[in-house]
Amino acid sequence: MRKPLIAGNWKMNMLRDSSLALVHGLLDSLGSNTTVDVAVCPPSVYLHDVGAAIRGSQIGLGAQNMHHQAEGAFTGEVSVQMLSDLGCRYVILGHSERRELFGETDASVNQKLMAALAGGLTPIVCVGETLEQRESGATEQVIAGQIRGSLADLTAHQSEKLVIAYEPVWAIGTGKTASPAQAEEVHAQIRGLLGELFGADQAQAVRIQYGGSVKPDNAAELLSQPNIDGALVGGASLKADSFAAIVAAAG
Repeated sequence: MRKPLIAGNWKMNMLRDSSLALVHGLLDSLGSNTTVDVAVCPPSVYLHDVGAAIRGSQIGLGAQNMHHQAEGAFTGEVSVQMLSDLGCRYVILGHSERRELFGETDASVNQKLMAALAGGLTPIVCVGETLEQRESGATEQVIAGQIRGSLADLTAHQSEKLVIAYEPVWAIGTGKTASPAQAEEVHAQIRGLLGELFGADQAQAVRIQYGGSVKPDNAAELLSQPNIDGALVGGASLKADSFAAIVAAAG
């Protein structure tokens, strides 16, 4: 049985005080829920403060991005060692906004993935198609290319720590959500691809999240699908009550 993972991607939102208020509200709202893994991914400048606030709780700390090199002349970047030093357990890699706005490719995501695993972090690798790609019938081809490229040279043993997040680009921040059937269809496809790459048993162990306008009112139906093992939550993660409701729906 795969334990659901609900992760909040705060993106470039919140300030220090509002970040701390949010996590304190989450700690009050979540209680002692141990049936779901929970993570928050604040902007990197607040990782230290948020990490201190949730230390010892059931909420894990995650980063939104990282560089694949351990150190060096990479102005503005952070390494896996820096994230680990701050207490991070997770890191989001290859989010569609990183791919679209900052030119990240499957190859660069793959480099970061290998570095994250070597540094002891759990990578949340994002894949997803655009509206144009879906309407042209290319969803399966696009997802297969992203999975194979992003996970290139990964071993079956390494896949044990892997999390995949299927985020249809057309549903991120748009208010549109893939129907449970649409989401499950792609999740099942991803599971099948993982089986081809790592074997059926390993594929069954990998958690595959759904992301794309997940809200309290659609979370339960999405999370009830056989191959959906949690959610990567954007806007709804910025309010304690809505995020806690999504966590409750996963439990």
